[in-house]
Amino acid sequence: MSGLVQFYDPLYRCFTFPDFQLLPTLEEYAYLVGIPILDQLSFSGLERVPTSQEIADLLHIDESIIGAHMTTKDGIEGLPSDFLIAQATLYGKAMSEDAFESIFVLLIYGLVLFPNIDKFVDMNAIRIFSILNPVPTLLGDTYFTLHMRNAKGGGTVVCCLPLLYKWFISHLPQTVAFKENKGCLRWSTRLMSLTNDDIFWYNRVYDGVQIIDSCGEFSNVPLLGTCGGINYNPILARRQLEMVRAWRKIHRKGRKELGLKNCIALEPYTPWVRRRASEYLMPYVYLRPTPMVMVGPSTLPDQGVEELRDEDRSRA
Repeated sequence: MSGLVQFYDPLYRCFTFPDFQLLPTLEEYAYLVGIPILDQLSFSGLERVPTSQEIADLLHIDESIIGAHMTTKDGIEGLPSDFLIAQATLYGKAMSEDAFESIFVLLIYGLVLFPNIDKFVDMNAIRIFSILNPVPTLLGDTYFTLHMRNAKGGGTVVCCLPLLYKWFISHLPQTVAFKENKGCLRWSTRLMSLTNDDIFWYNRVYDGVQIIDSCGEFSNVPLLGTCGGINYNPILARRQLEMVRAWRKIHRKGRKELGLKNCIALEPYTPWVRRRASEYLMPYVYLRPTPMVMVGPSTLPDQGVEELRDEDRSRA
């Protein structure tokens, strides 16, 4: 992942490569974790801290146990993971499914999805667990930590790295040659040699999915993570998803508003990305692309634009 974060573009809040851009979206994260995005406010950090009794009710265990193990680390309350693992083991052996599953899921929230302090499930993770709408917060944490790392010129990426990794490799070439990497090339070399023709742009699991495109008066989507707020620009991801939706004042857009579903970049876009890559400066030396497969061009010449428009009108 250290190679990927070098390509983060703070101006457009995406990963900019020599001739294409990629950015994780709410819809992709929702699919990868298997949790739908609810039409309700997600974690804001302003929620009331739950009492020991409320946490006990969430976990289906006795309140006195929670109260006895509630701890403060680095100024934030929470529960030691060793304690929760012991409780999950205890209730698992007792075949108490509700308690076991609740504790196990909370451990995933605190140690995997929203890691903060080693071996500790903090109160933010507990509050997000109680809200049951974690995807916006997951994406917010991803963008916020990438942005802060870029601003500081380095540092630790504190977010759900396995999820970011899973998202990224889902777009990488699916060819045997790329996966096997028999030449043992470094990730920096492999990434700099990719072109937009090599990227796996669209997964059919998103057919029919509406995308959160903007919120209220904003032209983009504001996100709140556990450490701060940021926005991202899903308009840059239409090549990845190609349909649309949004937060409190939901803006729904579908094929009628966005046009035909395709993964083709029109001619003005690709030169713009190349100029941006040149201005921003790539973190590694640009290499001549290594052909993955023989495919047709993924950038339409100007004459192809009008053909798409005519086809769009005929289907409208």
